Amino acid sequence: MSWPGAPVPRCFALIPGAGSGSRAGTAAPKQYQPLLGQPLVQYTLAAFAAVPRIACTLVVVAVGDTILQPSGNSILIAACGGPTRAASVFNGLNALCQHGAQADDWVLVHDAARCLVTPAQINTLIDACLPDPVGGLLALPLPDTLKSANPEGRVAATLDRVDKWLAQTPQMFRVGMLHAALASHANGDFAGITDEASAVEAAGHAPLLVRGSAQNFKVTYPEDFALAESVLKSRQGDVL
Repeated sequence: MSWPGAPVPRCFALIPGAGSGSRAGTAAPKQYQPLLGQPLVQYTLAAFAAVPRIACTLVVVAVGDTILQPSGNSILIAACGGPTRAASVFNGLNALCQHGAQADDWVLVHDAARCLVTPAQINTLIDACLPDPVGGLLALPLPDTLKSANPEGRVAATLDRVDKWLAQTPQMFRVGMLHAALASHANGDFAGITDEASAVEAAGHAPLLVRGSAQNFKVTYPEDFALAESVLKSRQGDVL
């Protein structure tokens, strides 16, 4: 598959959506939980669909998951989800390459459950990363006091938060760089790789931190669904 006339290097989106979402307390995977009458993941896909610079979005789902369907060349579905998020992303990168993505192309990896990301935030990340030699991620400076805990669940220390950031997604890197960074951890089941940036960091690079938004949170716990619906209602009629 190819995308005639697309600029080189191109930008692709990769959405890992193979998890069960056990912490969300829902019967079905949380990415399919309805929000205002639509599956949660549809809001995520709509945000990327509204960014013309995204050549294609590939969603990684669990083997046997047939809920989502491809949409022409703009949304591809790959049932190659792995046992961990990192494994799903690695498998998804392989699928993107099979569909024609090149090593110099960019890939924006985004959590399916961060359904409140906006096209403006995605474009901000693209603008910041395109001229960068490494790439980067949306993130927020830590706003709260940070504590470390002892084994008994009591405060062990108060940590300096001046240089601390909360990582978000999308995280944007060259396809080849990210694939190589993840491949070096594949034999160890991607132990210690918690996001794409951590893999790139382990390869000796320093990703760019691009300020995101507090509304770009990951729907994780049962109470998060009501908060996400509240944000979506507040945006109705907005041009994002």
